[in-house]
Amino acid sequence: MVTEACKKNHITVNGQVAKPSKEVFPTDKITFRKDQITQTLTVLDVPPNRVGAKLVDLYRKDETPLEVFQHLELLKLSKEHYRKTGEGRPTKKDRRDLSDYATDNEEALED
Repeated sequence: MVTEACKKNHITVNGQVAKPSKEVFPTDKITFRKDQITQTLTVLDVPPNRVGAKLVDLYRKDETPLEVFQHLELLKLSKEHYRKTGEGRPTKKDRRDLSDYATDNEEALED
């Protein structure tokens, strides 16, 4: 999964596009895009060997602003509110309701 992201230039280390074989060192900043948000991690230390998922946080620091995660939550809620997954295309009535709502909002903005 990470190899594919590197090949698509979605991961950068210290502002430079990273290849899958790129070595990282302490104080390196890793930036990647996941779930429509750009996350930033700082490498605190490199473990001597593989570690479990619970211990990974000892070696990295997440510097992604909280506002980004809040925006993602709002985005998910807005998608769920309008249309449930698997309901298909909007019906003719749904489209009319949307166009009526849009014209009402335009008129309110003009006043």
